[in-house]
Amino acid sequence: MMNIDSFISWLGVMLPLMISPGPANILLAGAGMKQGLRRSIPLIAGINIVIAGYSLLIGFGLGEFIKHYPKWLLGIKIAGILYIFYLAYKFLKAKKTTDSEETVKVYGFYDGVILQLLNPKGMLSLFLMFSLFLDAQQNQGRQAITLTLMLLVLTVLCHILWVSTGNFITRFIRDKKSRKVLNYIFSASLVLVALWLLIDVVGEI
Repeated sequence: MMNIDSFISWLGVMLPLMISPGPANILLAGAGMKQGLRRSIPLIAGINIVIAGYSLLIGFGLGEFIKHYPKWLLGIKIAGILYIFYLAYKFLKAKKTTDSEETVKVYGFYDGVILQLLNPKGMLSLFLMFSLFLDAQQNQGRQAITLTLMLLVLTVLCHILWVSTGNFITRFIRDKKSRKVLNYIFSASLVLVALWLLIDVVGEI
């Protein structure tokens, strides 16, 4: 069972990782700006279902598989980079209605699932968590479930914060031109993240 000192250590490591800008958090902020918190709940759910799944898999031994087949993780990274570029493009893509008004492109459950499945930052954070906080002297399965539940509470709160921040910004920026600028900023942020990951991948090849 994790004591208070271990919990504080865990929070000190995982909070900065989960709340820092990354592909999922940038997308969530943009979703909050474009569609608000309520319509972003499916996106949050999609991301966190994958986080829970990956966390349990790694906690129950997927990490050992990755050690023997590192090219598998490299493939995930490359696919993730391509999908992040696609999301950056999607940010700028707007459909027009018959009266020439711009419609909101909603990011939903499957966008969250696909992004997190291919998100190398999220997966590496899970490897770090289990390498630091999994105690070999205790029941591995129980620890994997406990750490996963703790992580889910933390990530959901962080994701709600990012969506709410994006939504909060729109209260001060109402004209179309300014919102378009924000779309470009979020899109550029995703591109920068993808390029940073690409440089890392090139170094591994």
